[in-house]
Amino acid sequence: MTAALLDARALNRATLARQLLLGRSDLSPLDAVQHLGGLQAQEPQEPFIGLWSRLEGFRPARLDGLLTERQVVRTHLMRRTVHLVTADDALAWRSRHDAMLQQKVLAAYRRELAGIDLAELAAAGREVMADGRPRTLAELSRALVDRWPEPGVRPLGELLVSALVPMAQLPPRGLWRTRAGVRNLPLSLWLGRAPDPLPATADDPVGQTLVRRYLAAYGPAASADLRAWCGVAGLPAAVAAVRGELVAFRDERGRELLDLPDAPRPDPDTPAPVRFLPAFDNAVLGYHDRSRIIDDAHRGLSVAGTRVALVDGRVAATWITDADGTVTVTPLTRLSRTDRTALTEEGQRLAAFLSDGQSDRARLTPP
Repeated sequence: MTAALLDARALNRATLARQLLLGRSDLSPLDAVQHLGGLQAQEPQEPFIGLWSRLEGFRPARLDGLLTERQVVRTHLMRRTVHLVTADDALAWRSRHDAMLQQKVLAAYRRELAGIDLAELAAAGREVMADGRPRTLAELSRALVDRWPEPGVRPLGELLVSALVPMAQLPPRGLWRTRAGVRNLPLSLWLGRAPDPLPATADDPVGQTLVRRYLAAYGPAASADLRAWCGVAGLPAAVAAVRGELVAFRDERGRELLDLPDAPRPDPDTPAPVRFLPAFDNAVLGYHDRSRIIDDAHRGLSVAGTRVALVDGRVAATWITDADGTVTVTPLTRLSRTDRTALTEEGQRLAAFLSDGQSDRARLTPP
């Protein structure tokens, strides 16, 4: 039988529902981070915006508490990008990401790191960090640069911190309205146990979990979308292993899309509220084909760190916060008066959130 067609609007509404953007959810912040498979977090304040747009009554102190109580961690994971993930997911998924993390660092510093013994360097890095003292990338690298002088401080440090030794970025980095540098500590010390080793089975159980979790938060989606989200190679075997659990559709480009059978796929005519997204939000970045939420003409915004706003479920504006706390919104095209009013009102609520109630100013500029 020919797989049913899901047009762009149907995919958009499914994405919004999975991403908690079709209506604010009553999930706890911990459960929301778990459901989303983490939030991209190289810009430390952005996860707060992402959760505010998704959760009813979200308060920054709740996420601060999760970080300081070690229930969520900031760590290099998907795509070698810093993500805010639950402690359980960090420990369960990290080993499955190791090969990708190493490959990306070695590709970035191909000349500097040529010929380096990864196992020897990793063991030396763990030995330095065994004293339990958090270190910056430069501090860790300088402790070893006498033994490995050729790569230089930055390549050596990035290889250690983002690939060879699973690390947590410790608070106060990532706390609400707090500026703090990156201090690293091995996940095993911060969380009290080491990341789970990869199971010695051919059916890739961790990969299967990644497939199911991805579809729950991003589906329906193609295999290329799954890889674009996590960056991990070798997942076709995991997809094949769970295919019998899944349903298949096709999109307007003819791609096969897989999904969990009972996951929400709302009516395409379901109204979608205005939503403000943080920089690098995975609702946009979590796909190879991002046309379900952003026009190809604006695709570059998604990788440039530009904050965007959704109107009728699609990227329709960019936004910034001015020095006085005003949220300034710039439409990407002409909008109706109703949409402009909705953007302004949601922008006012966002301004109040970002300023802890000190400002509710928002303005729209011409498109």
